[in-house]
Amino acid sequence: MSAPDSAPAGAPNVTITLPDGKAMTFTRGVTPGDVAAAIGPGLAKAALIGEVDGKEWDLFRPLDHDAKLRIITKKDPEALELIRHDAAHILAMAVQELFPGTQVTIGPAIEDGFYYDFARNKPFTPEDLPVIEAKMHEIVKRDLPTRREVWPRDKAIQHFRDMGESYKAELIESIPEGEDVSIYWHGDWHDLCRGPHFRTTGQVGDAFKLTKIAGAYWRGDANNAQLQRIYGTAWRDQKELDAYLLKLEEQEKRDHRKIGREMELFTFSPDIGAGLPLWMPNGMVIRQELEFLALQEERKDGYRRVATPHITKENLFYRSRHLPYYKEDMYAPLDIDGENYYLRPMNCPFHHTIYGATRHSYRELPLRIAEYGQDYRYEASGGLSGLMRVRGFCMNDAHIYCRYDQAKDEFIRVMQLHARYYDLMGIKEYYMRLSLPDLDKLDKYVDEPQKWLDAMGIIKQAMTESGYPFVEAKGEAAFYGPKIDFMIKSAIGTEYTISTNQLDFLATETFNLKYIGEDGAEHPLYVIHRAPLGTHERFTAFLIEHYAGAFPVWLAPVQARVIPITEKVNDFAHKVMADLNALQVVNGTAGLRVDIDLASERMQKKIRDAQLQKIPYMLVVGEREAAEGKVAVRLRSGKDLGAMPLETFMARIKKEAESRQDVAD
Repeated sequence: MSAPDSAPAGAPNVTITLPDGKAMTFTRGVTPGDVAAAIGPGLAKAALIGEVDGKEWDLFRPLDHDAKLRIITKKDPEALELIRHDAAHILAMAVQELFPGTQVTIGPAIEDGFYYDFARNKPFTPEDLPVIEAKMHEIVKRDLPTRREVWPRDKAIQHFRDMGESYKAELIESIPEGEDVSIYWHGDWHDLCRGPHFRTTGQVGDAFKLTKIAGAYWRGDANNAQLQRIYGTAWRDQKELDAYLLKLEEQEKRDHRKIGREMELFTFSPDIGAGLPLWMPNGMVIRQELEFLALQEERKDGYRRVATPHITKENLFYRSRHLPYYKEDMYAPLDIDGENYYLRPMNCPFHHTIYGATRHSYRELPLRIAEYGQDYRYEASGGLSGLMRVRGFCMNDAHIYCRYDQAKDEFIRVMQLHARYYDLMGIKEYYMRLSLPDLDKLDKYVDEPQKWLDAMGIIKQAMTESGYPFVEAKGEAAFYGPKIDFMIKSAIGTEYTISTNQLDFLATETFNLKYIGEDGAEHPLYVIHRAPLGTHERFTAFLIEHYAGAFPVWLAPVQARVIPITEKVNDFAHKVMADLNALQVVNGTAGLRVDIDLASERMQKKIRDAQLQKIPYMLVVGEREAAEGKVAVRLRSGKDLGAMPLETFMARIKKEAESRQDVAD
């Protein structure tokens, strides 16, 4: 084994250039920590690591060449990932101190935290987490020094095998020849790691918490050994940690699976199959109201509705090239009369077939056809999560067939439709993620470089002109064209990919999609795939969290509940309910959704039950209200609006339902 990093003998000077352009001269072998100390004691204390010529570098690792250096502190954006990386090591140290014989595997920093996977015969329990966490705090307080060593590959493999760390030895075997095998020591404990790491364990601080235990497969392969994963979160300070834990608590309250059960929105059954939701009457209201909304908005934009089958012969998906690219995400074929049929995972080939069934003139374009299409994809069982990730879903799908000169404007119209939906639902934070191909690796895409460039040019111009915020992501395009994912945040800041929009130049070729131009000749066209509301399943899951189940009146499964105080007024209570149910509403289904609570319970309990079910309005009626033709109106928030004529309330709730906006209290 080699000695730790150290300065070479007979060291000449090196020039270190700082971000402001200032150059400083040091003896060869100087460390970023030394440079920070030379700049000032404040920076030396705050420094976490260095960045040397754009590469992250330990503060204690020597420099043997002229370099550009930036000192990274907790104020820098990289700090959180660095803290979490070191916290993962401290987690592994704590586990091995408490549970000797446990093997460590990998432990990266992830969004909002970190994890480490362990190989141990006895399962960890939730009761172990506070014990491990306490040991981690103890290791932080020890303020153990860190050092880095580079070992010969073969010796490193043998060393970890001799320790009984077979997983770590296997990782080293997979490191390419010639690449450094760096070992980091925190006191007497050591681990294979690329680094960098802090100078001591104390620099991690105490703003961390272990959150849960889960199963994981070695290297993510279900054919490999199952490991135990411990998750944690780590932050710069206690204030950030407390804010995050409060967010987690709020997320748990808003969990769509929990609220879905309580409000009887949807359910799953092993007799039906994993990932195949059953919509209950209350949930079906939300689903239908979203579809009514889409129908109305799409009519404004000139969309025309179609309907297509749930299964098709496999040749259609070979023609669309989905089978070669997406077969692993599709259900196995059904043999019908000697031919393979597939449940459809998407709707586009069906819509292309409809377009191609007739000839189209340039005057007809753009042609916008829409369908809430039921699709099926075979998601891995480990990835299924309530309505958020399912195997059967209904998509707010549409395809726009347009000339090249129309594509940019049509794409802008699609983005504007998204924005209308988001504004209606109070979604304030959203942006677009533009997924582009990696033109150096076209083997995973359709090999049409010029068509890719043309399509990317159209989308970029559309996005720039739209004024909506976007970021670019190289290498994430669909195989047939660039795509845009709309990213939205719920009321508590959880980010979702809610819909995908694509510009497709391949369909023209695979389905021979043409139009007759002014010159009487056939011309190819562009296809825009769009689904602003995504799927019923995913968007409903988002809305449940966004509203915490307290849906606005137009979406609420039950919009009002009539609560008679005594049996003497039951006839009047029934009349109130009947009048409201018969009230004609322009948007959605005819009539309001109103029920009545005739249980022999105290009024306050009935009100409380309605609040727990998140019903927007409670209409309390007693003998006085019955005599005067009034209802005493209470909100689910607990606010009492007092008694008002039934006609006044009917006007109020009708306005809310039709405008899809709550009336200000």
